[in-house]
Amino acid sequence: MNFRPARPLAHLIRVALAFAVVLAASVSCTRARAQDWFKTETSSGVSNIRIAVADFKAVSVGDPQTIPLKRTFDTTLFNDLANAGIFDVVSKSMLPQATPGAPGEINLAQWSVAPANAAMVAFGAFGASGGRLTVSGFLFDAKNAQFPQVLAKQYSEDANEGMARQIAHRFADEIIFRLGGGVPGIAETKIYYVKMSGGNKEIWAMDYDGANQHQITHLGTVSLSPRVSPDNSRIAFSSLGRDGFQIRMYSLLLNRMVNFPSAGGGTNLSPAWSPNGRDIAYSSSRTGDPEIWIADSNGGGGHRVTSFRGPDVSPVFNPKTGSQIAWISGRTNLPQLYIMDADGSGVMRMTDGGYATSPSWSPNGQFIAFAWNRKYGPGAPGGQDIYVMEVATKRWIQVTHDIGRCDFPSWSPDGRHIVFANTPGGRASSTRIVSMLSDGTGRRTLTEAGADMPNWSWK
Repeated sequence: MNFRPARPLAHLIRVALAFAVVLAASVSCTRARAQDWFKTETSSGVSNIRIAVADFKAVSVGDPQTIPLKRTFDTTLFNDLANAGIFDVVSKSMLPQATPGAPGEINLAQWSVAPANAAMVAFGAFGASGGRLTVSGFLFDAKNAQFPQVLAKQYSEDANEGMARQIAHRFADEIIFRLGGGVPGIAETKIYYVKMSGGNKEIWAMDYDGANQHQITHLGTVSLSPRVSPDNSRIAFSSLGRDGFQIRMYSLLLNRMVNFPSAGGGTNLSPAWSPNGRDIAYSSSRTGDPEIWIADSNGGGGHRVTSFRGPDVSPVFNPKTGSQIAWISGRTNLPQLYIMDADGSGVMRMTDGGYATSPSWSPNGQFIAFAWNRKYGPGAPGGQDIYVMEVATKRWIQVTHDIGRCDFPSWSPDGRHIVFANTPGGRASSTRIVSMLSDGTGRRTLTEAGADMPNWSWK
């Protein structure tokens, strides 16, 4: 199957809907010399901080909620720090037997030497009483016996499993922010995605680690490409209705659909928010050929920014500046990655071969993640993987290998992680959502089969 401007519109829409076509064969790409390494946030060669995460000391042990909720808290905090991408977390089997709950109870010498050899220690006290959780958390520098305290936090919330997880997320993010160069952690972020059920596809949400999966929309149709606004107040997505696929809007504040006027005909797909939340870019076929359009966040003032024969789909703003858009265009036959200024000028082709889809711009504006079958064509082995390209130099690295079709990458707000859709069995029904560090390491499966098109929240 080729991506040709001369194909009928129905074919082009199918291409735009999926942002990618799973291709069984490939040919050699035309890139003569590809740079396959450059520094990203998680491949810069900087040593990770070795941190010990103690199980918190139980207080108010007479309350039956204390122990199970503490277990949830301890597990969540450990996993949050282990997944952060900046720590070497000490195995719990190497920790001292003591369980310090307060600064006066910790013997740093036990934590700073073998087998723990920790540079930092997170510890504290956890209790549940009278329907309330009380948590005291501390972060100590194990190598600084004179002035060890780096962080001290107090929390009090309703006593339930969700709040035990939430407090752990908050404390983890405090530690990550303090030790990670002032970059906020992602433990409290969300991932929005498409959940397939029978012939319907609805928008769902989950915590960054795959917990708390829950349905957002209940439209009983096919909804695609959820994109959450920068302030986390609304989700824009494409949904199949009486007039075909149109951009629709869901308010996370009101927990219901809100009005977003029809774009004026044609098929309208793949919305993307500008970083200031005022504009939405999307692909529209209202003029007969899918082009990139921009409207304000209420659906008004729509104007076209591309005008070239061949489908233009999957726009995404540079989240750092808002002044550029990356997108996929079939103007030269096979779909390639392009960038342009937000007014449609300054068009630059970024890939020079293969079959590229689904761009996602990193929070710092320096990199674009995208799906790419570099060896597309008949008679040669190949597959679709996630790549990361340095915008300034067009150098790229391949970050997934031999795990089946990979598509729809989305960056975490700290720039250290990427979430994507993975189809290990080759069938759409087997698609699941996976996260990894941006250099391809630390891969974790977040959902069961039947989940697709993830979008990481801005914060």
